[in-house]
Amino acid sequence: MAKGSKEVLVVASKVKSYIKSKKCMTSSDSIGALSEKVYALLDSAIERTKANRRTTVKPQDL
Repeated sequence: MAKGSKEVLVVASKVKSYIKSKKCMTSSDSIGALSEKVYALLDSAIERTKANRRTTVKPQDL
């Protein structure tokens, strides 16, 4: 992993399989973009969790 890059948080084969089941194809950079969206979603949920003085991320934080 290159310095400053983040670990991919999604299972590429599962994502590709789901997209294929919907009769579409997956571009080579889609998995990375999806993972970045997941990071953003989680960062937002963590902020909300901390703002509510909790340490457990709950479904409502997402």
